[in-house]
Amino acid sequence: MLIEMPRRTEIFGSVKIHELQRVLKIDSGGFENPRAKDIPFEEIKNVLRHFAIIIPVKNEKIHLLDGVLRAIPFDCSIIVVSNSGRETPDTYKMEQDVVKNLHDLTQQEMFIIHQKDPELGFAFYDAGYEDHLLDKDGLVRDGKSEGMIIGMLLAKSLGKDFIGFADADNYIPGSVREYVIDYAAGFCMSESPYSMVRLNWRYKPKVVEDKLYFKKWGRVSETTNKYLNLLISTHTGFETRVVVTGNAGEHALTTKLADLLSYSTGYSIEPYHFVYLFDRFGMGAETITNTDADAANAGIEIFQIETLNPHIHEEKGEEHVNNMLLGSLQTVYHSKLCNDYVKSKVLEELGDILEWGKPKENIIMPSIRKIDIHNFVKMLESNADTFARFERGAIESEGEKTEHLKG
Repeated sequence: MLIEMPRRTEIFGSVKIHELQRVLKIDSGGFENPRAKDIPFEEIKNVLRHFAIIIPVKNEKIHLLDGVLRAIPFDCSIIVVSNSGRETPDTYKMEQDVVKNLHDLTQQEMFIIHQKDPELGFAFYDAGYEDHLLDKDGLVRDGKSEGMIIGMLLAKSLGKDFIGFADADNYIPGSVREYVIDYAAGFCMSESPYSMVRLNWRYKPKVVEDKLYFKKWGRVSETTNKYLNLLISTHTGFETRVVVTGNAGEHALTTKLADLLSYSTGYSIEPYHFVYLFDRFGMGAETITNTDADAANAGIEIFQIETLNPHIHEEKGEEHVNNMLLGSLQTVYHSKLCNDYVKSKVLEELGDILEWGKPKENIIMPSIRKIDIHNFVKMLESNADTFARFERGAIESEGEKTEHLKG
């Protein structure tokens, strides 16, 4: 792959945020170029072999999920975490059938589990994480971020070094493949074991008067980026626009960084990555603890890559957009680095969307690094009815089940 070199890197404490890098050519020729990084495909393949891609899904069209699954490179493991309906017709059962059928054809390693499986709740209870993730009935709460945590724990159980996310509502399977390759390219450039790759879609097409309009920025993305940059600027004294991926749902991170982070719920999970790192490792942050010393010394790298492919998905209405904006700016408002000036600007920005005196604090879920991952997965394999594991290369005779339930 040929990818632009970052022209500038914002160094904010121990956090290094690289400016946006464009994908120049997905398949490159190995020639030296002072303005671009040429990454051999073998290096990318080596990263993919240590990669798990998590797909959170909730009642998406089955054909969309099928396309996303087919696009993910074979070397990666796939983990589907579903919160889809179980009533008749059982959407989750259809999703599981899609995963099983694709495994039968490809032998790619795949997992699927339902977020509301009672045994999943028991596993979190046994791990001592129940106060952070479970509802009053002992089930995992609704929410994409809760599903992402489930996926990350399964990825850790496989010993993966890299964890990435892909949305299940993407209409263009080829773009999903590029996203995963872009993730791997970012990790090939990283000099720190604590790194993250966040994607900026080149375009987000919309239909305007029966024609496709290739829109560059959405309102939520522009606003979120503006205030994340303002957090940095008010502490350095120099204006910056380095953050352009505040709401990047398509992102990936090293397992070491995944263990380091805490996680926010709702629509705030992606911008909270920045806020957490600013608060913990940025300028003016609290004293670095022994737990964080290794990351602080190594530095935390954030790559932002502009994709070659556009991103086409269904629009979910003005209410969805407003909820995303509120969730994102609540996170900024409650940052430890947010001063009175930034808070006043956030309140002004939210205007009529805000229904109470000031933004509520988002629910924060702590680091998952202390969870005994082997015991956690062992409980799922023994008891969880919805947990299915389809192992790589596990071909069985006709008539036998190819899924590996409960281990």
